[in-house]
Amino acid sequence: MQSSRSRAFQAAKTAKKDEFYTRLEEIEAEVSFYPGQFVGKTVYMNCDDPSHSNFFRFFANNFHSLGIKRLLASGFKVDCRGNGGASNGLGVWAEYTGIPQDPKSLLPGQVELRTLSGDGDFRSAEAIRLLEEADIVVTNPPFSLFSEYVNCLMDHDKELLILGNMNALTYRNVFPLFQQDLLWYGKSIHSGDREFLVPFNYPLEAANSRMDDAGNKYIRVKGVRWFTNLVPSEGFEGVSLTKEFSAQQYPQYVNYPAIEVSRTRDIPRDYYGEMGVPISFMDHYDPRQFNIIGSSKELALPMDNFAEPGTYQNGGPRFYLHTNTGFRRMYERIVIKRRPKDSM
Repeated sequence: MQSSRSRAFQAAKTAKKDEFYTRLEEIEAEVSFYPGQFVGKTVYMNCDDPSHSNFFRFFANNFHSLGIKRLLASGFKVDCRGNGGASNGLGVWAEYTGIPQDPKSLLPGQVELRTLSGDGDFRSAEAIRLLEEADIVVTNPPFSLFSEYVNCLMDHDKELLILGNMNALTYRNVFPLFQQDLLWYGKSIHSGDREFLVPFNYPLEAANSRMDDAGNKYIRVKGVRWFTNLVPSEGFEGVSLTKEFSAQQYPQYVNYPAIEVSRTRDIPRDYYGEMGVPISFMDHYDPRQFNIIGSSKELALPMDNFAEPGTYQNGGPRFYLHTNTGFRRMYERIVIKRRPKDSM
C-alpha cells in the first residue's frame, strides 16, 4: 500500500509535470567546475532510482577519477516506459564503493538494487538515515517540492549540487540562504532552456518537446539553474562594470528608495546606494563585490502610501516606477549594494 506522503509526492509531480530526468552532459558540465571537492566523500542521490538515474551512472563511471569514497542513491522505483512506480509501492536504493575497478564497467542496469521497506520518499526515515551518512547530495529533485527539499538538506548541514527553477531563488526559505552566502547558482547554466528526458506517459507539446527514434520523450524547460554551496575552483565571475550613473537613466522606485537597473550589465560603476536588479543578476553574483539587501517581495512599501487606489496595478509586493502615463509595476527585483572597493 502506498503511503499518503508517497501519494502526495506522486500527485505533486503529476500536477506540476516536473518529473524530469537529467542528461549526462548537463551533470558532467557542472561537476567539472568542482575538481577535488568529491575526494574521500560519500555522494548521495536521494531522489533517484539507481537503475535509471544518470546521476548514479555519471558518478559510478567517474568514481575513481573523482576520488569518491562511497556512492548512494535511493528513490521511488521508476519505469521510464510508462508505469512510474513499483507495483508494491516500495522504493529502491543502491550502494557503490568502487568495485569493479574499471570505472566504465558499471552501468545503472547492472547495479544491485535493494528494496526499501518504505516508498523511497526523500523525507522517509530510511532516506534520512542515508542522508546522515552522506557528505554531498547531487540530484534533480521535483521542482514542486524544491522548498521542502532544500530545507531538508540545510537542516542536515549537507553540501549540495541540485537542479531547480531559477525563480526558486525568491522562495521565502531559499532567498535568505543566498542573502547570507550559504547558497548560490552553479556555473554551467546562465541562460536558455535545457532538455530533459520525461516519463513515457508524459504529454508532449510541439513547441518544446520531441521523441527520438527509440520512443524516448524529451522536453525543454526554461529557467533551469544549478543550486549549490560548493565553491567553484575558478571562483565567482562577478560583474564587469562600465556604465556611469545618471538620475535620468536610473530612476528611483516610487515605493522604495533604490534605483532601477533593468539589466545586470547596466549596473553603474560609480553608484554605491541600493539598486534593484533582475534575479538573473545571481548568475554573475560575487559576494566580494555586492551585498544582497533583500527582495522587492519583502522590501516594497504599500503603494497606497504613495498613490490613489485605482491609479496603479494591484498585486503582491513589488516595486513601481513613475511613468508619463501612471505607474509601472516591476517584475521581482533583488536589491543589492556595492561593497567598498577594498573588499575585492
